[in-house]
Amino acid sequence: MNPSAGTPDQLALAYKNACMAELQALKPGNVHVFADGHGMTIYDFMKSADASANLIAKPDLTIGERILGAVEATQQAVGMNTNLGLVLLCAPLIHAALHRTEAQTFRQSLNDGLMQLTVDDAVLAGQAIVLASPAGLGNADVNDVNQKPYVTLLTMMQSAQAKDRIAWQYANDFSDVIDFGITRYSEAMDKWKNQAWATAALYLGFLARQLDTHVIRKYGELLATEVMVEAQELEANYWLADNPKLMQKNLLAWDVSLKNRNINPGTSADLTVATLLAVYCVNY
Repeated sequence: MNPSAGTPDQLALAYKNACMAELQALKPGNVHVFADGHGMTIYDFMKSADASANLIAKPDLTIGERILGAVEATQQAVGMNTNLGLVLLCAPLIHAALHRTEAQTFRQSLNDGLMQLTVDDAVLAGQAIVLASPAGLGNADVNDVNQKPYVTLLTMMQSAQAKDRIAWQYANDFSDVIDFGITRYSEAMDKWKNQAWATAALYLGFLARQLDTHVIRKYGELLATEVMVEAQELEANYWLADNPKLMQKNLLAWDVSLKNRNINPGTSADLTVATLLAVYCVNY
């Protein structure tokens, strides 16, 4: 392990690099270097990454403080919700990297951080969620973020995991990111030796594997299932390609189709960023 790679400055840079790498990949339905969408531009996301990086990786903060600080900085920079989901995912990853000991694996440090989450973390994360005001948030019967929480952030996320795949990560040791995401990204890098292509493959992998809960919240499970089925066909063809550039036309056509339907698979994009950051955290 290289201790210098776990410094706040190094982790702020790794976070920014993960955000930028995700923007460079052709991710149908999302904002990326090939196309803007949903009233947002790639520059909004670049400014968000710059504004939030130092705060989310600042030393001596709790996970809740990292989340709220990053979201507040983003709101000041762009005045819209460009990164709530990825901040919720990346804050525990960065916290684990900062507090990892020589004797620990990254995953052990991550688990420790999740187990140590407090009620104060829940209060701060709830404030960040309300501030960002994500589309389709609605109300919950249990541990609603619109009300002051009296449980830890882990308990709050556990109660939401059936409806939200980001909450599911907290409740399940970030299994999508670490077990599936890192493996899928590594396979794609081995095959194509190209970060943008591997990142697109990772994003398609999340879309093809499970229903995107951002789409579910806005439109319901039926439409989310249609999106997953569409992704499965594209993903299969993508992996058959020796040169993914040959898939660019099909991916751009699907991008237009999703955006014409106002469909934004945001959870899959957030999991993509978190995986790119986790690759760094696990390997440093």
